[in-house]
Amino acid sequence: MAPVKLGIIGCGVIGKQHLAAAVKSPAIELVAVADLREDRAHEAAAKYGIKTVYKEGKTLIRDRNVEAVVLAFPAATRTKLALQAFARGRHVLTEKPVAMNAREVLRMIRARGDRVAACCCSRYQFFPSTAAATEFVASGALGSLRTVHSRVFFAAGPKPQASPPDWRLIKSLNGGGILMNWGCYDLNFLLGITGWALRPRLVLSQTWPIPPQLAGNAAPGSDAETHFTALIRCDDGIVITFERGEYMNIQPEESWQIIGTQGALKLTMVHAPEKKIVFDSATAEKGVQSTTIWEGKEENTLHSGPIIDFAEAIRDHRPPKTGLEQALIVQQVSDAIYVSALKGKAIAIKPGANQRRLQ
Repeated sequence: MAPVKLGIIGCGVIGKQHLAAAVKSPAIELVAVADLREDRAHEAAAKYGIKTVYKEGKTLIRDRNVEAVVLAFPAATRTKLALQAFARGRHVLTEKPVAMNAREVLRMIRARGDRVAACCCSRYQFFPSTAAATEFVASGALGSLRTVHSRVFFAAGPKPQASPPDWRLIKSLNGGGILMNWGCYDLNFLLGITGWALRPRLVLSQTWPIPPQLAGNAAPGSDAETHFTALIRCDDGIVITFERGEYMNIQPEESWQIIGTQGALKLTMVHAPEKKIVFDSATAEKGVQSTTIWEGKEENTLHSGPIIDFAEAIRDHRPPKTGLEQALIVQQVSDAIYVSALKGKAIAIKPGANQRRLQ
């Protein structure tokens, strides 16, 4: 099967990860790169033997030798370029967050046609432990689901010598802060493990900026949240409790769980050399008993997983691991979290709603 002829737009930190993963895959042929900083584009081309270099992404998209593109630059301008790519008949892999808001995702869905559109918020779906957890939940061993739980904190460190990238915490560039940067992974991970069967309907949340004494640790002009918490009620009375923070004035914490009437799963989303999935269940006679349902070592596929899945989806004529429909659910929840925090009240997500229909 012929490799997919791929162009990568954006040769910064995350673009370099895509380049390194793509060049190792027999399913991909790197044919072009583009970056507004031409020195970065030429450096990438020289390193990986890529013949064609562009400054503008829109010029790369017009290249007839390119059949698929990776959009590896901040969210503010990605949707516009994705729409141009679909209009040219190109397949698209977009970085996370998928877009600035749900309206943009809906525009991409309408414009996609029969092209493959994949999203990098799927990164943690490609670990064997994730597959094992997904299979276990699908077996019904947890019983009827009750709660899905994610609580993760990054502790504040010393002030960095170099300023962090400005897009990470500037709303106009990234749509938000820690929720858009990391929360999209948590939602994709847990919604994917539960088979994308959860239907979020009501969101109550609060967000906070970086603590004043730590403001100098972020890039100048940062105006997005560094800490959020949300309660998300889904159909059938299932509830997602969701909290994440960075630059926190507490010790680090990580917890992902899925709880049902018959038991609960303790999960680890991030890559670790050795992992374990624990199933807790209870009986009247013995109380809570813990069983390890999966353990082992995992290869770090964070950056190779999405791009290889993207290429294989194109050639196999199948949906990617996370397509625009799944990414829309993640974005609708994210939009509702922001609106709820702003308005100080619960926000409803209607079936098929975009951000304009959040009430």
